[in-house]
Amino acid sequence: MSYGFLDIATTPGVRTMQAEMGSAHVWERFEGDRAFDRFGRNEMDFIAARDSFYMATVSETGWPYVQHRGGPAGFLTVLDERTLAFADYRGNRQYISTGNARANARVALILMDYVRQARLKIFATVELLPAEPDSNLAGQVLTPGYRARPERIVLLHLAAFDWNCPQHITPRFTEAEIIETMRGVRERLAGLEDENARLRAELALAGHREGAR
Repeated sequence: MSYGFLDIATTPGVRTMQAEMGSAHVWERFEGDRAFDRFGRNEMDFIAARDSFYMATVSETGWPYVQHRGGPAGFLTVLDERTLAFADYRGNRQYISTGNARANARVALILMDYVRQARLKIFATVELLPAEPDSNLAGQVLTPGYRARPERIVLLHLAAFDWNCPQHITPRFTEAEIIETMRGVRERLAGLEDENARLRAELALAGHREGAR
């Protein structure tokens, strides 16, 4: 686990729980990987390939709220090694995540790759900007051809990230991934069907010749 991510996540209540469960000594001396405050190429490529993520905010009354965000792969844009962005389109107009983020800019994200059983966790702070269609930023984050109205652009300023272990991540595949995986099987099946048709034709022709004798 990344050192900075653990620093943020470990509160007095967490330390108390670790002490009660006998694991405090493990984390008191934990040094870990300190390269937590900027995305490397591995993280950037992983984020750019995602077509969904989960984002948690906390309300002014202390209740957490988790929202699923989806779009074409890359809709969560990597602007630089410390900044992500996505377009916030008009939806059901409840504005729960947006309202929470305006009151408390701290958010947590989980990005999943179910096929490879990989999980990236991110702590970030939110900055809400108007969606100005002609701006350079909008050109980087707006989805071409998407008919919904963009209401704002959400910037995510990285605080820390952590790669989580793959345990208990059940592999799941999208339709496109299944089609790609099955392409070789389909090609092989088509070849066998062609070969079968050819052999049937040869047998029919041989039978016709035998009957003509």
